[in-house]
Amino acid sequence: VQLQASGGGLVQAGGSLRLSCTASGRTSSNFRVGWFRQAPGKEREFVSAIIWGGGSTRYSDSVKGRFTISKNSALNTVYLQMNSLKPEDTAVYCCAVTQTIWSQLHDERQYTYWGHGTLVTVSS
Repeated sequence: VQLQASGGGLVQAGGSLRLSCTASGRTSSNFRVGWFRQAPGKEREFVSAIIWGGGSTRYSDSVKGRFTISKNSALNTVYLQMNSLKPEDTAVYCCAVTQTIWSQLHDERQYTYWGHGTLVTVSS
């Protein structure tokens, strides 16, 4: 599975961006697609995930209510709509794929396939 993330850029605080993660190669309804981010000098952290087959979603507390994850099965693409962006959302965002259980979706060690990141910069 190959993943391509896109959609990052520079935005002012309070603004919005939509990230895309397109998968190619073998895909499965058992896949869970997650978004992670890594800010300068910090560890990578879980942002959100979606179950490809059923569409259930999960969010970190830091983005809940501001970010929305969704998918377009026909395009093999997962989106991360980011609203009300804050300077602390500045990071490199990556998408990844796992087949782990629901309770482990936040754990980056469970993810097998990773795409290259896309940089999101939120200015104050």
